[in-house]
Amino acid sequence: MAKVQVTNVVVLDNPSPFLNPFQFEITFECIENLPEDLEWKIVYVGSAESEEFDQTLDSVLVGPVPEGKHMFVFQADSPNPKLIPAGDVVGVTVVLITCSYRGAEFVRVGYYVNNEYADSELRENPPAQLEFDKLTRNILASDPRVTRFKIDWGDETGNEENLQPSISMETSSNHMMESLSNHQTKVDEPMTDVVVMKQTQLLASPALAPFVP
Repeated sequence: MAKVQVTNVVVLDNPSPFLNPFQFEITFECIENLPEDLEWKIVYVGSAESEEFDQTLDSVLVGPVPEGKHMFVFQADSPNPKLIPAGDVVGVTVVLITCSYRGAEFVRVGYYVNNEYADSELRENPPAQLEFDKLTRNILASDPRVTRFKIDWGDETGNEENLQPSISMETSSNHMMESLSNHQTKVDEPMTDVVVMKQTQLLASPALAPFVP
């Protein structure tokens, strides 16, 4: 059983201009003390064709993590437009929130993202050169896709179930991209177990803040 469960993710400042930072309020529960850091990342999928266009927008270490419920706001700058293929800027893509322990990723939350011009005239007649300051980013916050991985949490007694499946970032994100037409995927599942936590415990880390209901 995973020692950390992501129980809620709230997408903040959505919709927003394309160049605004991404902001996610993440609530998670730790079932026992973890002596090492959790590493959280926000990854923007620049193109479904290849993971070479993926951009890690930010990463943060949180820990050591005591048992209990915790919340923090994770903010990252928008992707570098120069690193996104021109044909993939406008339209639907994916943003991923990942969390790892001891270098092993155990959960990934993916959201579909729609980038389009705010002005209807620009939508109908797009400019020959992209105008990023006129693009709007809309994250489909109501339909997160969660992928969980079994990892070795460092227990003294080994467990053959704690093996990480060989699913790459590219495979998982491509499955999301392939499912855009029907919002179904083989490895991803809706976050049906989301609940809003009313309490949290403040960690001794500048990345965390108390959760105010």
